[in-house]
Amino acid sequence: MLILFFSFSSLLYARGRTEEADIKTQNDEWILCITNLDATALTAERRTVTDVILRKLVENINAINYRTRISSEYVYYEEAAWANRRSTAARALAAKQNERSLLIYRGEPDWRYRANLSRLEADIIKLYAELEEIENNAPLVNKEPVFYLTSGNLSFQFPEAPVPGNEYRFCTSQRADAALIGTISDYHGRFIVTLRLYTIYTRSFVWEERIIFSHEDMESALEEFSRKLIIVLSGNNPGAVAVTAEPEETLVLINRAFVGRGTTDILEFPPGRITVTASAPDFESITFETDIISGELSQIKINLNPVEYVDVEIAGNHRGRSGNVYHGAMYVGEAPLTLRLPLNYLELLEMETESGDTGRIVFYTPDTDEISSSVNIRTIRQSRQGSVDRARNLYYWAWGGTWISGIAAWVSFNTYNNMANAFLQGGSTNATLYNDANRMYNIYMGTFIALGAFVVLDLILMTRYIYIANRDSTSVRTGK
Repeated sequence: MLILFFSFSSLLYARGRTEEADIKTQNDEWILCITNLDATALTAERRTVTDVILRKLVENINAINYRTRISSEYVYYEEAAWANRRSTAARALAAKQNERSLLIYRGEPDWRYRANLSRLEADIIKLYAELEEIENNAPLVNKEPVFYLTSGNLSFQFPEAPVPGNEYRFCTSQRADAALIGTISDYHGRFIVTLRLYTIYTRSFVWEERIIFSHEDMESALEEFSRKLIIVLSGNNPGAVAVTAEPEETLVLINRAFVGRGTTDILEFPPGRITVTASAPDFESITFETDIISGELSQIKINLNPVEYVDVEIAGNHRGRSGNVYHGAMYVGEAPLTLRLPLNYLELLEMETESGDTGRIVFYTPDTDEISSSVNIRTIRQSRQGSVDRARNLYYWAWGGTWISGIAAWVSFNTYNNMANAFLQGGSTNATLYNDANRMYNIYMGTFIALGAFVVLDLILMTRYIYIANRDSTSVRTGK
């Protein structure tokens, strides 16, 4: 009994899962077609930017996974699917009724006539029931269809925009639910792009946006533009964020874009994570991330901590001489002087003396205002332009001479050694051979002397090159 119970239970469970899996929805996809930008207002040289803009839009928009249908859009697709099912069922019923009428008109032997008439009437009754079922039960439309771009868009192919008034036919021919249509024009060296979104469920344009940008800020402009477009295309209710920062002059950035100072307006963002940065003079900057939830307002309050300062004495250079002192690129006075600097910060100071000597130093300020700090800046005569290149070239020439003299010394030594061995082994007093060996001895000794000279010169020029290359480098004081 237990075996039978578990067997039937598993079958019933499997049957229930199958019925659940058989539930199908209508319109499971939502397809967008991006058309080519109308660039007739641009010169031929500047029209190449349209391809960059369209490719960037495809890359950003293709990140959408699905679209959430709002009620009006759902009703449109529901009515369309409902009407299609009703018309299909009505056509099937009408065809079956015509078949019954033809049977009555044509006439047949009694037994066949009754059988066919009975079969047709049963089919008509069944079709009536199916039509009534369709009339009473609306089809189930997918509320979150998968978002796709047309296959041509994914291959970076963009059809020409339809003639005004022909957008609906264009969408149906592309088998798309919407079309993104735009223009690009020139405005005093900048680009103006206008995009409009046409949807078949409204048979009208539901969104329009315009941006103006230059080549330099194209990337950030298109990112901001895509963010707004994604909100519309995904169908999600955007999230909102409002920032209140103290002090009032706080500069607020969201996703590296400026949004205001102090208290900002309510800003809409796609659901997801954003990066907030706040900074103000004499206050510590802060950067953090937060999540934006669809349909909700996130209120962010920021209180920046004031920067604490410490007095640092700039005594002069290492020779005790005074000079003009620069904090970064800003002139701050003549040494000796006292600077008020933030606690525990990495600072850069520069000094220039009256004789033209310059120097830099990088150091950490003390981490408490209870410790006094004094800084001396090492200054040297500024190297002439190209001195490092000249020192490096001389060192390379000396290094090349070392190799050449070394090879010459090795060849001449082996030649002399072979000539001397031949003279000794032959037991000859040939004056010519003796003189040749003696000259080769002088040659190889000369090449060895040259090799030694090049080695010494190499060391001298290498030391000079390292000194010249590093004497203008910034000193770094690691102690606090």
